[in-house]
Amino acid sequence: MSDLHPFFHNDFEDDTLVLNAPPQLKKPSLYRVILLNDDFTPMDFVIDILVNFFAMSEEQATAIMLQVHTRGMGICGTYSKDVAETKVYIVNSFAIENDHPLKCVMEEI
Repeated sequence: MSDLHPFFHNDFEDDTLVLNAPPQLKKPSLYRVILLNDDFTPMDFVIDILVNFFAMSEEQATAIMLQVHTRGMGICGTYSKDVAETKVYIVNSFAIENDHPLKCVMEEI
């Protein structure tokens, strides 16, 4: 058994062969965090969320807020699943605490 193919090895005393296969790795999925428009949440509140929870400048936050207002939705950022879930939870909780119907969702890219 010494002239086995390099992808096989025999570490056992019997005739068991083990295939040496490289691990099949793939990049983790990414998710977009999205704010959805409503007719009640003040624009300043949306800007505050974008500045405080997504580390945007006032200018960036204003541009995204206007997308939410005019297009019905705005992308806040792209994150790993855990980070996206956390951001969605924090934004939705903050909106509820402040009596605003603003909704934040995530979608896989």
